[in-house]
Amino acid sequence: MAPSKPGKLVKTALSKAVEKVAELVNPPIPGAPNSEPPALVEPTEPRGPLKPKPDQTGPETVTPTGAPTGAPKLSKGQQGEYLTTSGGARLRDTDHSLKAGERGPTLLQDHHLREKITHFDHERIPERVVHARGYGAHGVFVGYGTAENICRAGFLGDGVETPVFVRFSTVVGSRGSADTVRDTRGFSTKFYTQEGNFDLVGNNIPVFFIQDGIKFPDIIHAAKPHPDREIPQAQSAHDTFWDFVSLHTEATHHVMWQMSDRGIPRSYRTMEGFGVHTFRLVNAEGGTALAKFHWKPKLGVHSLVWEEAQMISGVDPDFHRRDLADAIESGAYPQWELGLQVFPDNPEQTFEGIDLLDPTKIVPEELAPVQPVGMLTLNRNPMNYFAETEQVAFHLGNLVPGIDVTDDPLLQARLFSYLDTQLTRLAGPNFNQIPINRPHVPVNDMLRDGFHQHAVHAGVAPYKPNTLDGGNPFEAGVEDRPFLEVAQPLPKSSKVRQSPASFADHYTQSRLFWQSLSPVEKEHVVRAFTFELGKCYEQAIKERQLAVLANVDPVLCQEVATGLGLPAPKAAERPKDVTPSPALSQIGQTWPTDGRIIGIVVDPADLDGVRAVRESILAADMVPLLIAPTGGPLDADSGLVAQRTFLTARSIEFDALLLAGSPPPGVDALPARDDKAGAPGGTVDPRVILMIQECFRHAKAIGAWNNGRVALETAGCAAGPGIVVGDQPSTVLTEVTALLGAHRVWERFPASIA
Repeated sequence: MAPSKPGKLVKTALSKAVEKVAELVNPPIPGAPNSEPPALVEPTEPRGPLKPKPDQTGPETVTPTGAPTGAPKLSKGQQGEYLTTSGGARLRDTDHSLKAGERGPTLLQDHHLREKITHFDHERIPERVVHARGYGAHGVFVGYGTAENICRAGFLGDGVETPVFVRFSTVVGSRGSADTVRDTRGFSTKFYTQEGNFDLVGNNIPVFFIQDGIKFPDIIHAAKPHPDREIPQAQSAHDTFWDFVSLHTEATHHVMWQMSDRGIPRSYRTMEGFGVHTFRLVNAEGGTALAKFHWKPKLGVHSLVWEEAQMISGVDPDFHRRDLADAIESGAYPQWELGLQVFPDNPEQTFEGIDLLDPTKIVPEELAPVQPVGMLTLNRNPMNYFAETEQVAFHLGNLVPGIDVTDDPLLQARLFSYLDTQLTRLAGPNFNQIPINRPHVPVNDMLRDGFHQHAVHAGVAPYKPNTLDGGNPFEAGVEDRPFLEVAQPLPKSSKVRQSPASFADHYTQSRLFWQSLSPVEKEHVVRAFTFELGKCYEQAIKERQLAVLANVDPVLCQEVATGLGLPAPKAAERPKDVTPSPALSQIGQTWPTDGRIIGIVVDPADLDGVRAVRESILAADMVPLLIAPTGGPLDADSGLVAQRTFLTARSIEFDALLLAGSPPPGVDALPARDDKAGAPGGTVDPRVILMIQECFRHAKAIGAWNNGRVALETAGCAAGPGIVVGDQPSTVLTEVTALLGAHRVWERFPASIA
């Protein structure tokens, strides 16, 4: 070893230690594009690819048939210091095509041009028909062992850690649509268990629009943009949707959920998940039970308000995916507890009179409590969106020993549809060999050839039985824990196209949902129905849907009818008496504030107070964003840097707002330069006034100290519920944090509906 080497190593180690200490004292704000800041000028000294950011790693390095390779996780990514062709030949120039003279025509022999353009032409694959707009993350699931008496699935065992990939999505919009539209959200989880992959393909709403999978094309065709104009995008506020659901009343229960605050979640982190269907569980002794899967978010279930959701769609259409990625990068790892509602596996497959095979029905948690069986933690962002999030393929038929399907007619159709979809979208039958889809256990499936075959199979006998390959692969015995379908007796019957009589009640559970909501949530449901139906062109569709609502609840129907300027019809059938389920309401409890984002309008005269508040917010696992007239350091000594400016900030990205001062209009507070500067502000920057007023309208907590009171008074928001004013920044922050636990200050706008 050269004499200089030990000193260099020590120096490097010390440098890294100093960087680590600095990071702990002043943790980075999430959202950095890469693991190193860019140079001011283009680098010219060759070097290898940058390491991924701390919240990213490469995929597990297993072969197409599931064997660990031992290769580094980053071996799947780009390698080396130099630009090459896909065949590995180094390239000198990628900015100029090969021409016959500098002004001549381009030559056909330019193989680099053709390779580069051809690959670009085929970079996109068909987007999903539904759930096209999505975002995913990696994580780990840890079983509690509490399900072992009802389910033999190994990943539910006590302390068993299972890697997972979760994809959240909207249903109706295209890949280019916005995150915060009113829609159902997908919540799909791929468990890479030691018994094979298990896919729990769920939603944030526990019921579905339809009872039979044969109607799935109908509801999606109705919800998608009109086929003549291809508008509106990612919305249900149009004639075809309401035409279908007003005629097809089994959709009523799902429509109630979608018109509630559940249709506009605050974030993926504060979104409940449901398996929707009833599954059959099998324990080690062969005993069976029926069950429904639930994901309960650690942070509680919270939503946006409607104006806020609309603003976000324009200001930041990537709001939900950015929120999830930033939370993971900042170490505020989202968590959900997996729970089971368990029911006896009786011949009728019902519980308390509720048909468990009807996907438009729930079982209230007061009748069957959700039993916690494990914890999901998302702790790693994708390194490449296309390779992971876009190419991940979920399938309800990815089952493991201990979990089987039931005869739910929607579930039965989905078992076919998901597999069939991947053949076109991922261009062939070998989509499970894509790294994000590969099981983490050995695969010996005897499936051969086809588009995109990555495995190089040995042997000559991909069939059973055989002797030429020594009999391999062998069928597993019962002692080897294979997947076994549960033997279920089938009743004597005839082939029919009809549903059970128990599927015919379309209104009782819709009424249960309505009656379980708080007055504030009921106001939001009324507004949603009024807004959506008000967007319909055809009067007959509005009147028909009002007739449906009359069968749910007369108050709901009357309030929506009043908003539409129409008479409220009488119910065709008397609404049944129901017992409300408090578990269906999002309001009334307090929740952890981890990962919440607090905006701080700074005052250069009180940077010490700003620094103290910022450190307290970080210590509470929340994210502070400093808002100043301009970006960059706030002064030469404090080390504080503005993450947002009055030009770039908007109320919608903050869960609460703190005012350390009342800054005068900035040099760019010109309506010709920033439309927001047109708001009245007087001696205070008008964009700060607008931010305060928006936070006030959206029922967010607002705190101020010292001169910050002036901004509140100028905005007309100096007092009332959720307005915290004090002399000490720490006291103000404590009160605002307590308000954040309830998500919003709902009492600021009392409801008119009892």
